[in-house]
Amino acid sequence: MLKIALLGAGAVADAHIQAYLKFSDRARLVALVDLFPDKAQAKAAKYSLDARIFGSLQELLAWGQFDAASVCLPPFEHAPATIALLQAGKHVLTEKPMATCLQECDAMIDAARASGRVLSVVAQNRFKTPIMKLKRVLESGLVGRILHAQVDSFWWRGSRYYDLWWRGTWEKEGGGCTLNHAVHHIDLFQWLMGMPAELQAVTANLSHDNSEVEDFAAAILTYPDGRIGQITASLVHHGEEQQLVFQTQRAKVAVPWQVKASRQKDNGFPEDDPELGGQIQQLYDQLPALAHEGHDGQIGNFLDAIEGRAPLLVDGEQGRRTLELITAIYQAGHLGQRVTLPLSPESPFYTREGILRHARRFHQKTRSIDQFQTNEITFGRDLGR
Repeated sequence: MLKIALLGAGAVADAHIQAYLKFSDRARLVALVDLFPDKAQAKAAKYSLDARIFGSLQELLAWGQFDAASVCLPPFEHAPATIALLQAGKHVLTEKPMATCLQECDAMIDAARASGRVLSVVAQNRFKTPIMKLKRVLESGLVGRILHAQVDSFWWRGSRYYDLWWRGTWEKEGGGCTLNHAVHHIDLFQWLMGMPAELQAVTANLSHDNSEVEDFAAAILTYPDGRIGQITASLVHHGEEQQLVFQTQRAKVAVPWQVKASRQKDNGFPEDDPELGGQIQQLYDQLPALAHEGHDGQIGNFLDAIEGRAPLLVDGEQGRRTLELITAIYQAGHLGQRVTLPLSPESPFYTREGILRHARRFHQKTRSIDQFQTNEITFGRDLGR
């Protein structure tokens, strides 16, 4: 029985707790940690957990009676907490984003390698049946080569969203919607499409005056083989429609699931290709559903990897790759330049200090509260259907 500690009692902690409870024959939550211990106590009471409550990571490590930890802290705390846990010999699953900069990612990966412990980064949308099916369809060869891929990570947040003390600053949140909302869509994009050779981007703050960071970003990516990618991240889109669309040589396939196959008439204009469309749909329908989805699926894989039952599906290198793509978008958008990948340690946005020095502050943060009275959150509307 693996003993699990959970760091951070905010809203995303519920997804972790609920997932661990589904694997109660293999793992048990034994400790909750939060800067506000009453929040951790309330979370333990909500789920009837027999868990120790701590006010700091240092207190948890001094106690030490656990095997692995979920890190659900604000982004600026991911790297120091993860490294300390790994150095103490604990396995770690850290929430998105992996860290606030690539230098921190590299230090986390080095700590995992030195400790021999498992380091995983939350990318729960990879563990959804429609995403896995889409990947298999793209890999089947049935649709032909990808020509253009587009991700729309559309969210809506009101002005009070950024009143929480750590949000809306480069120092503590590490970025805006590109890093903290679109990260999951960008992760899927690079997992399915690969990393580009170069990109251009624009970032802006259109509607949130209590935030230094962006609430909108758009990027165009180019690949060595000529493919084009397009990423849009936003906190100003009412309805929060989200999609991942691949235009290939023979068809369009997308999540939420869509398939549209076309062929040309004698004059080059399109007509439907129902035979191909039917073949793609048949392949999609025949692919099996996942036994566990979302956080449940990822935490199941985390436990499997610790126990040696299965390989880890999202490791530190995978988490770093997603942050590298986001970092390149920031560098291009804030410096107004075309950016070539991979980024080197000489990149002006490689370190946290470099980001703080070069990133544009769209507004000054003037309002700050410790916590909201209500802690309900949404995870998006359409992705994964």
